Amino acid sequence: MARIWASEAVADGGSAGGRVPPEVQRITGYLRMSAVSGIGFAVLFGAALVLLREAPGLGVPDSAYTAFYRDGGGGVLVTIGLYVVPFAGIAFLWQLAATRAVLSASARAHQSPPEIPRLLQLASGVLFVAMLFAGSAAVGAIALLGSFSVDPLPSPEVARALAATGYGLLFVFGVRAAGMYMITTTTLARAVGLFPRWVAVVGYLAAAFLLVSTTFHPAILLVFPIWTVLVSVVLLVRAGSPNKPPSH
Repeated sequence: MARIWASEAVADGGSAGGRVPPEVQRITGYLRMSAVSGIGFAVLFGAALVLLREAPGLGVPDSAYTAFYRDGGGGVLVTIGLYVVPFAGIAFLWQLAATRAVLSASARAHQSPPEIPRLLQLASGVLFVAMLFAGSAAVGAIALLGSFSVDPLPSPEVARALAATGYGLLFVFGVRAAGMYMITTTTLARAVGLFPRWVAVVGYLAAAFLLVSTTFHPAILLVFPIWTVLVSVVLLVRAGSPNKPPSH
């Protein structure tokens, strides 16, 4: 990234007069967009996770499912959580698009990102959102029935099966997609000098943890938004100091 700004400054006659080249302004805008949308995704995702966790877990007895939905436990918290999830996904798609725009701009500075990681980054990001939507819908399906249907609710066995489906989509497939997104984004950003080395190390370690983890504890779902916040802060710093090379 420093190479991009340096080449643009030379092409525009340096920083004489304090005028920022248009290309640098555009890339800085992409950096801010990626950072702001990334922080927005992390906040919305965390709020949705807290709300959806009000639903009974897989290890509780059938009586807990019956009591929870009979007493209206899913009427507010779980339903609101489901409505927050789409906005978290939308914010993440903005972050994905803005990040890819920054990486694409680096190609014009004679530093083309590798094509395979770029394709994998796009695929894993979209797959993560798909798993997030599908898994959340499965976990909150009974809560939606309780809020909008006049028919009797399904049996606890059905509720448990839907919850297990949602957990599988989120904790097995969604978590792995998030890990792959972290690996590819870190690789591409490091190749163009966007991330300092320590951020790359943190990203690779966190991604490896997501890829090999077998736990269904909800805390694992927080690894990805925490990494997103870290990356967003780095991008905001980069956007505020476009002429400063990345630290090593």
